[in-house]
Amino acid sequence: MIRNTVASYLLSRLKKAGIRHAFGVPGDYVLTFMDRMIQSGIEIVGTCNELNAGYAADAYARINGIGCICVTWGVGGFSAMNAIAGAYAEQVPVVVLVGSPRTTQRRSSMLLHHGVGDFTTMQKAYSYITVASVLLDDPGEAPHRIDAALKRCIAEKRPIMIEIPADMVDSPCKAPGSFPRISRESDPEALREAINEATALLVAAERPVILGGVELHRYGLMAEFQRLVDASHMPVATTLLGKTVISEHHPQAIGVYEGATSRHAVRDIVENSDVLLCLGAWMSDINFGVYSSRLQGRHMILANSGRLKISHHVYEQVWIGDLITGLADRMPLKGLSHPAYTSVSHLVETSFEARAGKRMTVERLIKWLNTLISDKTIVIADTGDALFAAADLVMHHDVGFIGQAFYLSIGYALPATLGASLADPTRRPVTLIGDGAFQMTAQELSSLCHRKSNAVLLLLNNDGYTTERVIHEGPYNDIQRWDYHRLPEIFGGGWGVKVATEDEFSEAVSRAITTQEGPALIEILLDRMDTSEALKRLGEELSPDTASQRVGRS
Repeated sequence: MIRNTVASYLLSRLKKAGIRHAFGVPGDYVLTFMDRMIQSGIEIVGTCNELNAGYAADAYARINGIGCICVTWGVGGFSAMNAIAGAYAEQVPVVVLVGSPRTTQRRSSMLLHHGVGDFTTMQKAYSYITVASVLLDDPGEAPHRIDAALKRCIAEKRPIMIEIPADMVDSPCKAPGSFPRISRESDPEALREAINEATALLVAAERPVILGGVELHRYGLMAEFQRLVDASHMPVATTLLGKTVISEHHPQAIGVYEGATSRHAVRDIVENSDVLLCLGAWMSDINFGVYSSRLQGRHMILANSGRLKISHHVYEQVWIGDLITGLADRMPLKGLSHPAYTSVSHLVETSFEARAGKRMTVERLIKWLNTLISDKTIVIADTGDALFAAADLVMHHDVGFIGQAFYLSIGYALPATLGASLADPTRRPVTLIGDGAFQMTAQELSSLCHRKSNAVLLLLNNDGYTTERVIHEGPYNDIQRWDYHRLPEIFGGGWGVKVATEDEFSEAVSRAITTQEGPALIEILLDRMDTSEALKRLGEELSPDTASQRVGRS
């Protein structure tokens, strides 16, 4: 007879949700639960620390639909919090499993290792960066608490934390039943009125434009979005966070819109539109070029997972997926006109020749990568110029690009590469990361070496925090110089090389894409202030001097 326990119930639910891997670091409070996890068939992927486990699970979830970390109480849970805060901010469903002291120990006056404050401190802290933070201290209540938390994680696309006391792991509980149904239903009358109003605006428009955002991916709406785009013939831009919610080789895709940091052609089309159909995009500073977006004074249809606003009318009971389907059914609209535009795919050159002896630049690197990336690659960009320069990469398909374009935690990309490679091993990660960001989480290169990952790591070495230098220079932007290219040898896997010129880079990339020797780390020496044009424009917007001038004008 199979014995049902709290652990078996939880693990069966996680597997049903799609979790195949859990990232983490062992600790005495969580060891028994980790044993049960291995027995269940979920692979535990050890990382160098809990923060990196969180970043890896975040990237895994963006591709897989849900991710998981498993850590110990106190030191482990607190260490992971910055990564989980980022997942919360960017609507990424990550399950945080925390093994904690026995329930009997909680009634003792003795102080326990890894603790801070009382036993509820960590659970209370997580309540601010999750949609559910629960303690499984009652076997009878455990199934209900597990299901309620997971339902919110999946429905709201945000993290949850589940704390499992060591003596509850093997406590008997009921067997799992059917998983609670997650439904999203619009009010029929409100939906009909909203579709009619949106349709009327689009029919009357002379220069309508679609702006796609990240929620199209998070909620699995890209197929219907594609149907709407194809039927409308309207130009389509995306936010940086929503990059690749549509293939950028689509003839209607014009590129990434991010206010003043956009390419001029994209900015002109979006900001000169008379109706902007904004689907699943967040009105955030980086998404809209800090203070530089000029979208005021026009008709906007702003549809998000929790709210729809059409001009000055707000519809609270209209689900974004129903709106997209309804508009797609109405297309093509009689009389709908479109501005002239050019697809972003024109940025891809048919061939790219290395210039012998010429110093590598960020601009040339991005043009080069556009000839190399395919539907078999996934690009991961760290915060900094790696992220802003990557806006001009022309991607092929959904989740072809991963970057923390809202929370902007530097050091995200290297452990994210680990998570992405496990979520979809059929695609090769190509990671863009600055030297400052690399130093934040460098030890996770060890995990990539250990797993013989085929990732190509392009390390942009411009001698410090160049993104911060562009905003405001100071000695705090200097960092210790490392021999980055030697780290694969030190970590015992893969290979590394340092390049400064285009012909050196060409040789290194050729080796990287034709060999399977573990992770390839190509350290690219760049001039200290060599940046993308997008970063220069962003620096002007974020500069304290510019900000003070802006305040003075207001």
